[in-house]
Amino acid sequence: MNNNSRENLQEFFSSGSGKIGSVLLVIFILISVFVVFTYPLNFGTTVWSNPAYWSDYPKSAPPTWTNIFGNDNVDHQIIDFTTPADTVSISNREVRTYTHRFTYDSNISPTFLSLSLYDVVYHDRPPTISLSILRPDNEEILIYREIISPPRPGEDGPYVRYSDSPFRINLSGDKSVSSNLVGYIRDNSNEQISINEIIGSNEKVIFSNLDSLQFDEILTGEYELIVRFTVNNENDSISKIRFVLGGSSYGLLGTDSLGRNLSVGLLFGFPIALLIGLTTSTITTFIGTTMGIISGYTGGRTDTIIQRLSDTLSNIPLLPILLFLIFVFGPQLWLVMTILVLFGWPGLTIIIRSMVLQINSSQSIEAAKSLGASKWRIMYRHIFPQLAPFIFAQLVFFTPAAILAEASLSFLGLGDPSIPTWGQILENGFRTGGVYIGYWWWILPPGLLIVITAMIFVFIALALEPVVNPKLKKM
Repeated sequence: MNNNSRENLQEFFSSGSGKIGSVLLVIFILISVFVVFTYPLNFGTTVWSNPAYWSDYPKSAPPTWTNIFGNDNVDHQIIDFTTPADTVSISNREVRTYTHRFTYDSNISPTFLSLSLYDVVYHDRPPTISLSILRPDNEEILIYREIISPPRPGEDGPYVRYSDSPFRINLSGDKSVSSNLVGYIRDNSNEQISINEIIGSNEKVIFSNLDSLQFDEILTGEYELIVRFTVNNENDSISKIRFVLGGSSYGLLGTDSLGRNLSVGLLFGFPIALLIGLTTSTITTFIGTTMGIISGYTGGRTDTIIQRLSDTLSNIPLLPILLFLIFVFGPQLWLVMTILVLFGWPGLTIIIRSMVLQINSSQSIEAAKSLGASKWRIMYRHIFPQLAPFIFAQLVFFTPAAILAEASLSFLGLGDPSIPTWGQILENGFRTGGVYIGYWWWILPPGLLIVITAMIFVFIALALEPVVNPKLKKM
C-alpha cells in the first residue's frame, strides 16, 4: 500500500461518519452471509409465500417482549415430539409415549390448540394416536384420539401417510374434542352440558378451573402433554408429532396477518438489499463511467451518439415503462434491477464526459499521445485513475438510491412477490391496514432498516468527500 492510499484511509477513518458507516456495513454484511448460508435458496416460494408453512403461527401477534409493559398476552408455543420418553409392549402392540411439561401462568386462555402428524409409516394394521393433558390439579383429560387412515384398495405395504403434507387437526373447534371434554365433565361433576356449548372454545375448557362451568377462571400451574402412539408392528414409525399452543404474542418482531414470522422475513431482506444496492450501483457506475470516458475522449460522431442516447434515456419517464414491462414479463426482481441500471447510467455519463474534456488538455495526456500510446491505453491508464476517487464516491451514492428505489417500487406493489424484501413487507402492512389498526411491529422495523441501510452509505460518502476533494482534508 503506497503512502497516498494510506493517507486516504487515515482520512476516511478519522471522521465519525466513516467509522459509523464502516461498522454498520460490516454488521450488515455478516448478517447477509449468515442468511445466505442458513436460508434455503427458494425461501421466498417454499417458506415465505407458503400459507401452509405458517398455519401453526398466530396471526398479527405482537413481539413477545412487549409483555414486559403489562400486556397480558399468551406466549405462543410450538412443541415437537420426535423421540418417545417411554415404550411399553402390550400383547402384540407397542405403546410409545411422548411427554412434555410446561408452565402456564397467563390469566387468559390460549387462542387455539392444534395437533399435527408428520410422515407416518405402518406395515400391518393402522396405528392409533391419542393426546391427553395432565393438569395442575392432577386430573388427566383425554383430548383427542385418532386412527391413522387404513390401507386403500389395491395398496401394498408399507403404507405411508402424511409424507407430502402433515395431518393437522384444529383441537379448538373439533367436535370429537368437545365430546371428550363433555364426557369428562359429566363423569366428574354430574353436570349436564352439551357439545354445542363449548365447541369452538375447547382450549378455554381445557385450561379452566372446572369447579365452575362458566370457564372464566384459568387454572395456572404446570401442565404435562401426554401423546401415546400405539403400533401393531415394531417397524411402524412417525417422524414428528407437533402440538401448538396458540398465543397472542410471538418472537422478537411479531407476525403479520398470515402468521409469518417478521423477524425471519426481515433477516432475509439483508442480503437482498445489499444485492440490489451493490449490484445495481456497480453496473450503473461501470456503464456510466465507460460511456462518459469514451464520449469525452473520442469526440466526434461517437460523442454525439452517446450524448443523444443519454439525453433520451434521461427524459423518458421511468414509472410508465416499468409498469408496461411488469405487465408483459410479470413482477421480477431482475426486471426492476435492469430498469434501474438502464435509466441510471446516463446522468453519470454526462458528468464524466465534462470532466474528461478538462483532463484532455492536461500535459500528462498530451505527453502520452506524443509517445504513441493508444487511445484505449490513455483512457485506462491516464484518464481513469484521475477520475477513480470521484467514480467510487458515485458508486457509494448510487447504492442507497438503488435500495430506496426498489423499496419504493415494492411499496407500490411492483416488486417480485416471490422474494420478500423490506419494501414488500412494508407494503403488505399498509395494504392490509396494519398501519391503521396499530400493528406498529409490522411497519416500523422494515422502515427503519431501509433508512439505516441508506444512511450507512450516506455516512461512507460523507467520509469520502475529503478523499475525493483534497481541499476538504483536515489540516
